[in-house]
Amino acid sequence: MISLDSKPVTKKTRRTGSPDVVIVGGGIIGCAIALRLAEARMKVVVLDRGEPGAEASSAAAGMLAPQGESATPDTFFEFARASRDLYPEFAREVEALSDMKVGYRRDGTLLVALERLSAKAVHERAAGLAPEIRSGLFIAGDHWLDNEKFAGALVKAGRRAGVKFHTHSAATRLTARGGRVESVQFAAASKAARKSLSAGTFVLSAGCWSPELTGPLGLRLPMSPCRGQMIEFDAPQPLAHVVRAGHHYLVPRAGCRVLAGTTAEYVGFEKAVTGEGLRSILEGVMRIAPVVKSFRFRRAWSGLRPDTADHRPILGYGEINNLVFATGHFRNGILLAPITARAIADLILTGATEHPIDAYRPQRFG
Repeated sequence: MISLDSKPVTKKTRRTGSPDVVIVGGGIIGCAIALRLAEARMKVVVLDRGEPGAEASSAAAGMLAPQGESATPDTFFEFARASRDLYPEFAREVEALSDMKVGYRRDGTLLVALERLSAKAVHERAAGLAPEIRSGLFIAGDHWLDNEKFAGALVKAGRRAGVKFHTHSAATRLTARGGRVESVQFAAASKAARKSLSAGTFVLSAGCWSPELTGPLGLRLPMSPCRGQMIEFDAPQPLAHVVRAGHHYLVPRAGCRVLAGTTAEYVGFEKAVTGEGLRSILEGVMRIAPVVKSFRFRRAWSGLRPDTADHRPILGYGEINNLVFATGHFRNGILLAPITARAIADLILTGATEHPIDAYRPQRFG
């Protein structure tokens, strides 16, 4: 276990009638942490500005691909791979608790235009690829799931475990005194009056909106939203594997649905689907598989990834001793959900983590 300078939640730090933990942000990260804490018999409340899991968590493609995302086997790659290895059990648990299927698959990723597979082997694994593709790499360890279904199942599992959700309740302010957060104010869309919640511990997992809450406390979070656009098609036959080349990819969904992505645009909080974005995706995926031009269009959407200055998540305690960070996961929020939930829950419950997270603490930004 890695010991950190934090204080676990005890009976002395809990407040009678108040939740033990308030989690600000109900994406997959926040909901996974909530589930772990509720399983430890903590009283947990999740605040979400909309519907839980409806922002970046549902907008992603659901790839669990540490190899495909990392150019070098560094410590972050090891952290991501450890999270990937937790997914079989995590997915089974969420399915059992929610009675919902989450489309978890372990069929691997086909990276094209690399140096390992022969042209014949590449084309045998995926029909309809461009004839110009003459080599590739098959990564058996890459998995994926239907992140939209997973987000819904995780919320349902959390509710069954006792987590209370305040939906359409945007957190507006963290009130702190004496080095501790005392309460969070939030505005419910259906009511003009603002409310507040007190707790022993607060978890900030509000994605791109996190800096709005820490700024007034004097805590600098160098984060910015990165828009990613996506397209969904109906294909004539199922796609056997995730197929990727650079930042463009095709991801299978149930039946014959196929997702195509993506863009990386720093345009503030603008979530529009644009002609330029769709053109970029279509050109990219049709270079991989020209057969995409005959697929039937279903829908398009965009989401805002919470990027940080070094593209790494922000995890753990900062200068305020009852405020825990679990935000800034950028392109890896789905992948890192199990290990983030385990680390943050352990940190709150025991003051220590099994996997080291010092490299991701907010203090690294000064």
